[in-house]
Amino acid sequence: MTDVLEKYLFSIGMLSADEINFSVQFFKSLGLKKGDFFIHMDEPCRHIGFISCGAVKAYAIDKEGKENITCFKFENEFVTSFPEFVAQEKSRRSIRAVENSIIHRISYTDYQYLLGQVTSWHKVIQAVMEREYSQKEQYLLNYNNKSALDKYRHVLSNEPKLVQRIATQDLASYLGITQRSLTRAKGQIHSPKVL
Repeated sequence: MTDVLEKYLFSIGMLSADEINFSVQFFKSLGLKKGDFFIHMDEPCRHIGFISCGAVKAYAIDKEGKENITCFKFENEFVTSFPEFVAQEKSRRSIRAVENSIIHRISYTDYQYLLGQVTSWHKVIQAVMEREYSQKEQYLLNYNNKSALDKYRHVLSNEPKLVQRIATQDLASYLGITQRSLTRAKGQIHSPKVL
């Protein structure tokens, strides 16, 4: 199954074929069933993962015990709690499968070794971090201080896979609205108009 990872690494054009062949040996395949954890909040963040199939959500638990979802990751995306992985600290959020998933993960030790052996990985990780930053920036621009209807419209036109693949309660949490508000927004857009 590392062929998905290999194809992705070839597609970004930052590593040579030899560097890719050398690199993939450090990624170990992990199957997750829907609901399984990739990373637990308050446990050391020991891995970076590459999703070859499936989807995960990242979230923190607030003081009322409610999930606050900060992002979703799908096929061909790297996933971890980056600041805590780099610092080798306890994760401030959990990452959990929302679909049956296959993730190729690399340990911190192997990651450090790989960076030392294949310096081009610095560019790969920089690109991953820039994409992560861009996604967070887009999230703030598009979902802060907007109505439930505007948020749902934005998701429909710009992130349709969230509507297709993510449960309503998880999508509502991600958008920062109640499930009821999301259901109402869906009804306003999708129900047939009476003439």
